[in-house]
Amino acid sequence: MIDSTSCYHCGQTIPPKIDYRVKIAGHEHGMCCRGCQAVAQSIVDNGLEAYYQSRTAMPASGQEVLPDEIKKLALYDHPDIQRSFVIVSGENAKEAVLILEGITCAACVWLNERHIRQLDGVISVEVNYASHRARVAWDERKINLSTILKEIQLLGYNAHPYNAHQADKLRKTKHKKDLQRIAIAGIASAQVMMLAVGLYAGAWYGMTQDIMELLRWFSMMLTIPVATFAAMPFYRSAWSGIKSGHLNMDVPVALAIITAFLGSVWVTVFGGAHVYYDTIGMFTLFLLATRLLETGAREKSVEAAENLLKLQPAMAMRIKDGQQSYVPVMELMPDDLILVKSGEAMAADGIVVEGESTADESLLTGESRAIIKVHGSGVIAGSVNLDSPLVIRVTGVGEDTVLAGIVRLVDKAQAEKPKIAQLADKVAAWFTWGLLLFALAVGVVWLLIDHTRAFEIVLSVLVVTCPCALSLAVPAALAAAGSHLIKKGILVLRGHAMETLAHVTHVVFDKTGTLTVGHPVIVDIRVFADISIEESLKIAASLEQISEHPLARAFVHKVEATELYPVINATNVAGQGIAAEISGVSYTIGNQGYALASKAYAITDLQINSEQATLVWLCDATRVIAVFALADDLRVDAKMAVEQLQSRGISVSILSGDAPQAVEYVARQLGVTDFLSQQRPQDKFDQLKRLQAQGAVVAMVGDGVNDAPVLSGAQVSFAMGTGTDVASQSSDVVLLSSKLTDVVAALDMGKNTLVVMRQNLIWAVVYNLTALPFAAMGYVSPWLAALGMSLSSLIVVLNALRLK
Repeated sequence: MIDSTSCYHCGQTIPPKIDYRVKIAGHEHGMCCRGCQAVAQSIVDNGLEAYYQSRTAMPASGQEVLPDEIKKLALYDHPDIQRSFVIVSGENAKEAVLILEGITCAACVWLNERHIRQLDGVISVEVNYASHRARVAWDERKINLSTILKEIQLLGYNAHPYNAHQADKLRKTKHKKDLQRIAIAGIASAQVMMLAVGLYAGAWYGMTQDIMELLRWFSMMLTIPVATFAAMPFYRSAWSGIKSGHLNMDVPVALAIITAFLGSVWVTVFGGAHVYYDTIGMFTLFLLATRLLETGAREKSVEAAENLLKLQPAMAMRIKDGQQSYVPVMELMPDDLILVKSGEAMAADGIVVEGESTADESLLTGESRAIIKVHGSGVIAGSVNLDSPLVIRVTGVGEDTVLAGIVRLVDKAQAEKPKIAQLADKVAAWFTWGLLLFALAVGVVWLLIDHTRAFEIVLSVLVVTCPCALSLAVPAALAAAGSHLIKKGILVLRGHAMETLAHVTHVVFDKTGTLTVGHPVIVDIRVFADISIEESLKIAASLEQISEHPLARAFVHKVEATELYPVINATNVAGQGIAAEISGVSYTIGNQGYALASKAYAITDLQINSEQATLVWLCDATRVIAVFALADDLRVDAKMAVEQLQSRGISVSILSGDAPQAVEYVARQLGVTDFLSQQRPQDKFDQLKRLQAQGAVVAMVGDGVNDAPVLSGAQVSFAMGTGTDVASQSSDVVLLSSKLTDVVAALDMGKNTLVVMRQNLIWAVVYNLTALPFAAMGYVSPWLAALGMSLSSLIVVLNALRLK
């Protein structure tokens, strides 16, 4: 019956003709308004119905009865709180990184992704199994973050905004709890094993029945904490999988432990032939120890990235109205001025406005050399000021910093699964179903053959073929490889990249900013109009100020910003040049094919001082005004990288938009015979497609700015990381150290990782196919099955840790 006179939620009178209901504890109750209905439904949805049984008085209004759990989640919708962990990714779109507690396997990831993705207003969700971080994007017009957090709680997981220090604290807490479970399982198993020896030996030496029963009761008491506390993670994970209809690898584990324990208790109480307390202890102990080792291997892949964020200080010295004061970093706003003393870490991304010093950016690049910082230089949050005080104008804080961007990219890459990982997950899921059906069939057969052995053999089948090794085969290898690459300053940003790296047959390099250091300088100028060299430079620099190409910086750095001319109607053609108007005159600047298009010119005396020079042409509507010769030094490891690639049987090509003589000079220095010059982005793209049509698996290496269209056309692409632009790279791999030899290191790691993944998968399959028949025929006892399963998983993890 529904109480129609007063609101069950707030106690106020329900107005006439109002029919708002909520089903609480199996009964429908009337509500006075939509607000009370919504709050009550939230309480029910979050499993907090006990609130209604425990309250002692009605509140004054519906808003005052929100349980603390729901109030806390609602705080995450406040703009001031979101500023510390939420980024605006588009119009009405927000994005946040969350920590998920309770993730134990790939099935947990699948369950959370599927459930969150179906919520109205959720744009995307990616859960990183390695770091237990979820990246969620949502439309704030349709759904709030607190609603997403509540939905995650309904699945049995806890979610909260990611914080590097908090994540580290949670990991340590979980690690401590895991060690406690292992300690309890280990101590109990050791005692139970000693009692089991007595039970086994007693049958040979005439142990009396009362002593045997006493030993069984002692064994049961010792096993209770193992079967309850120590094995609890397996039960939780299995229950989550069962609720979602997606069986995970913990379902047979939980089933084996519960079945063995209940069966043993039955025998202990009512009598019977065998108890399996020793098997329960060993199985739980070995599995917990293997999971702990696997967790350690997995967390190595995220520690390097998280260590970046933990290096950012919590406080900063802000300069405001001439006064200096320490404030929390999250209170900083763009354009704030902060003082960074010698030896302190930069609290935010910014630009130097006062002072000169050097900075240690090894956390980002892997290079220990100090970077000079002067007026106008960019600084990165977390880098260390080494020499003199600097005044910094803040450009990015929290999620808007370069390092936060790197962590986002790493998260996204680790959340994406290569094809071989997707295949392993599918096989493991089907294997779990097959194992349960096979165990049922084996039980039926043995009931007909020898019912006294049926229970023991079914238990052995469940234990020996637990698909742990199969599920760990690929993630363990990817985690180990990712950890090693991050430490070298190599960021793998796409899930497929690691697998594709193993198959690369052809590497294509851009020249400027890739094979060369990317800091070209003007080495010669030829003027062909009636203007001075200085004037030609001012016009060229004014045009080039809108470009991001490395060559453009050579012009801009030559002219003071205050002397640059206003530019209108500018058009920037990637990889070719710029067209714009200055004081009503149309100009073009760029390579010969672009700048001289449709112009009549006759230049006979064009002698450039440097053989490796790149020519940049400046023209007006009808004539050539000037030609600038720019030279750029080769990277010190360019020749070594090319030689290493060629020694591995990998073909090397150069595709560049620069002048023929400059490209030919670089190719000759490096020993590359396949090179093309004056290539537009479309030309480079066409060349890549030609190579791919011939069966080549192409890796493209570029500077990540003007090469973006070409990088997207390769099967796998590398971009040279240059600090402030690393967070916006669209390539598959970013070389933070800008070392070309890291291309070789990444390719080698890709090959080695693929080998290890295949080895792990083959071992897991062979082991299960070999052990299953023996267990089904009764040749494998439950305790031996537990040992075999654990050793199988341990071999997989140890094999993955060989990747260095």
